[in-house]
Amino acid sequence: MSTNISSSDSELMQRVASYDSKALELLYNRYSSLLYTLIKKIVAESELAEEVLAEVFVIIWSKINYFDSALNNVYTWLITLARNKAVDKVKRLRAPENIPEYNEEYENNFIIPQLSPEIDPLDLRTVINVKDSFEIALNKLTDAQKYVIYLAYYEGLTQNEIAQKLNIPLATVKSKIKVALVNLKDNLLKEEV
Repeated sequence: MSTNISSSDSELMQRVASYDSKALELLYNRYSSLLYTLIKKIVAESELAEEVLAEVFVIIWSKINYFDSALNNVYTWLITLARNKAVDKVKRLRAPENIPEYNEEYENNFIIPQLSPEIDPLDLRTVINVKDSFEIALNKLTDAQKYVIYLAYYEGLTQNEIAQKLNIPLATVKSKIKVALVNLKDNLLKEEV
């Protein structure tokens, strides 16, 4: 077995796909604290964050066939799954009448990540190594840029919802998000140099 986290993650996902409960336990041990931290940032309440984390691992177990092993992007798939589930939970608590019924079709289309092959694979070791650089790059954004990214990522608001919340035109929101992402990328590239 390789010591490379990425290949180990891929191997674990393959074993989970064979319904190896020990592999799911190992995946949980490796990722639960990271996923919990992300989920708690979105849902805030500890008990609810623990509930969402448990639900994420139930989805991993029951929907592992939706993970595209050819992409070898376990980290991104898990993070996106946890984020989607947490955002959905918050939206359902806040305004359940505005969210479609939670059923298998909804889960398959809105909770389970459908990653593009154009996304570069990330592994846990790489993320840990670039964490500080990313935080520095993020902190170089203006408060307005950070806020629109926060609203889109952590609150899961659409651009229309952000425009309504901030009482600004949709075109302004689109522009702010685009500029924020370009600046974030530029800041990251400067940090890598």
